[in-house]
Amino acid sequence: MAESTQPTREPTVIITIGMAGSGKTTFVQRINSYLHTIDKPPYILNLDPAVTQLPFEANIDIRDTVDYTQVMKQYNLGPNGGILTALNLFTTKFEQVMTLLEKRAPGLENIILDTPGQIEIFTWSASGAIITDAVASTFPTVVAYIIDTPRTTAPATFMSNMLYACSILYKTRLPFILVFNKTDVKSHDFALEWMEDFEAFQEALPDHGKKDADGEQTYMSSLMNSMSLVLDEFYKGLKTVGVSAVTGSGISDFFRAVEDARKEYEEEYLPELKRMMADREKTLETYKKENLEAAMRDLSVDQKKLWTGPGRDPRRDQFNDSGDVEEEENLDADDGEETFLDPNDMGRQYIDLTRPQKSGGDSFKWPRPD
Repeated sequence: MAESTQPTREPTVIITIGMAGSGKTTFVQRINSYLHTIDKPPYILNLDPAVTQLPFEANIDIRDTVDYTQVMKQYNLGPNGGILTALNLFTTKFEQVMTLLEKRAPGLENIILDTPGQIEIFTWSASGAIITDAVASTFPTVVAYIIDTPRTTAPATFMSNMLYACSILYKTRLPFILVFNKTDVKSHDFALEWMEDFEAFQEALPDHGKKDADGEQTYMSSLMNSMSLVLDEFYKGLKTVGVSAVTGSGISDFFRAVEDARKEYEEEYLPELKRMMADREKTLETYKKENLEAAMRDLSVDQKKLWTGPGRDPRRDQFNDSGDVEEEENLDADDGEETFLDPNDMGRQYIDLTRPQKSGGDSFKWPRPD
């Protein structure tokens, strides 16, 4: 019997994020085509409810679950509000998606998530955080931030992209890959130089060397210089790769970066995740224990209060069965049955107040106790 050739390790999840028009969907189509050519087809999730058509076939498509246009009509929303609401509705059933992914995982090497073009809808929404945490806690996960290279030739645009990438990195805390797309139009070498050489970025600033009326740097030049210094440490830990989603150049370099990011996940993110989960379980157990002790203290105080109601104290059976609280000696020992007194055992004359007595002749009087 031939041995199974299916991969035994868990698949790597690639979350593609980027500005509108950066080429995310085209990039997903290119890496999907590349993986098919090497006989390692990926499992693709489309999370953009507003896309009209896809250049690839998604295994799970949010459009099959939520109708984006009907959401806008029903809730009287605009385009962005409709996308966000559709994503929120889809997230309420995301545990079913995770079940499907776990079933398919043994035969997969890569799972790809194509996110909405409106980047803030996924990165800063609760639904985006839920989806990211769900996949990252189950499979090795990396974030691929797609950048439109020709549009970042302006230093201000480049800096905006870097700041956004930095914010996503620190929000997700996942291994991060900067993917400079459209290198067939413009090489990303200038971006690498700016990231590695602070002075080169300064020289590229349009206001470089200019002074204001007081002989100081202009506001924009000073701001850019300050942000560059802040991001210098951020650049050191980044993985960068230049690709062309149209020609396919650089795709193999991208998957080498994905493999390095996977190792980073296993060595850094996964131990931290396990530690956080252990701390959470410990906190939860402590919380449960404190609540239980507080409840038992309340029950103990309640048990010490004398029962003033009719019949047997119903709390006695409850405490006796639990064995946690001892029965107090001063509790009423009444077993709930009626008790009758024998008049002969009273030690004095018994007067029945319920019967009239003859006082002489035919008259009656009601007896009165002495």
